[in-house]
Amino acid sequence: MKYVDEFRDTYKGEALLWQIEKLCHIIGKPLKIMEVCGGHTHAIFKYGIEEVLPPSIELIHGPGCPVCVMTKGRIDDAIAIAEYPDVILTTFGDTMRVPGSSKSLLQAKAEGADIRMVYSPLDSLKIAQENPTKEVVFFGIGFETTAPSTALTILQAAGENLKNFSMFANHVLVIPALKALLENPDLQLDGFVGPGHVSMVIGTKPYQFIPQDYHKPIVISGFEPLDILQSIWMLLRQFVDGRCEVENQYNRLVKPEGNTIALKAINQVFIERETFAWRGLGDIPHSGLKIRPEYALFDAEVKFVIPNRTVADHKACQCGEILKGVLKPWQCKVFGTACTPETPIGSCMVSSEGACAAYYKYGRLPLVEKQNSSKKP
Repeated sequence: MKYVDEFRDTYKGEALLWQIEKLCHIIGKPLKIMEVCGGHTHAIFKYGIEEVLPPSIELIHGPGCPVCVMTKGRIDDAIAIAEYPDVILTTFGDTMRVPGSSKSLLQAKAEGADIRMVYSPLDSLKIAQENPTKEVVFFGIGFETTAPSTALTILQAAGENLKNFSMFANHVLVIPALKALLENPDLQLDGFVGPGHVSMVIGTKPYQFIPQDYHKPIVISGFEPLDILQSIWMLLRQFVDGRCEVENQYNRLVKPEGNTIALKAINQVFIERETFAWRGLGDIPHSGLKIRPEYALFDAEVKFVIPNRTVADHKACQCGEILKGVLKPWQCKVFGTACTPETPIGSCMVSSEGACAAYYKYGRLPLVEKQNSSKKP
């Protein structure tokens, strides 16, 4: 890619849409396609892609938002760590406003806890170096995309013997989540637009189980409008050709073997948890990462006693069903009324990758009007 305009060209977009419409006519039946990544969801709404696709294509929004899938219990655990004396808790901005059972990290900060927003785990390392009498804990979240940076941060802390730094690890893995979705009888899908950022790390090979075991095609996609349109076109070509494969549209950055240096760092620092709780998806085996015992000095779950409780979601919030792709955000009763980005009830309305936040920011009024008109006799 030389210029971003190459991937936002109107004429190329119109040509792709013409081809997509032609293929939909040949297929002759409705299709449900899930874009796994929250970044794709926001791109789809930002560029109006869903509005220009043929009506026979329905896009389903997946659980690829690491902030959204974080349970209330894990937020409560982070708050409990932050409320320890002489602790500085650091985290990314989106995590600050995710509601726990009684409050968010932002509210805990307002009540006196020393909680700071950072842009990188290395920022947390610097804070630990500057505050040797404080215990600095980084609240690490994310899929395989962010796990390498946190792993390398722990390795640097170990190299510097920085004993006042630790990490509350909440990294999750995309492959077990996809398996859980495919096993869900309530969710009928025809294919996937695969996550680009995660795939930059893990490559394309781990997705082979999707066509082999579940007979669903998947196309790894970039995040520009032409990337997404071309990925949908590639999926439709597979349907027409009678193929079921893993294809890579994002080949300018994603390689079959992934990023071997990043994978090495992850495997050096982390091991899989036996199970990990996801908002909406429940406990998924081998879907989370924890710090290896040899790096226990930097593991906040070893250093601190945390509540580790299971906390139910708000009764009015249907974030779990939205993350599973069973409901659209505007089908939630509190969407856009009691639940807004300023007063979020669920995590999907908080994150910059959350489906509810995307609908609210880019598509709330048209979708609500469409919903209301569909109810009229």
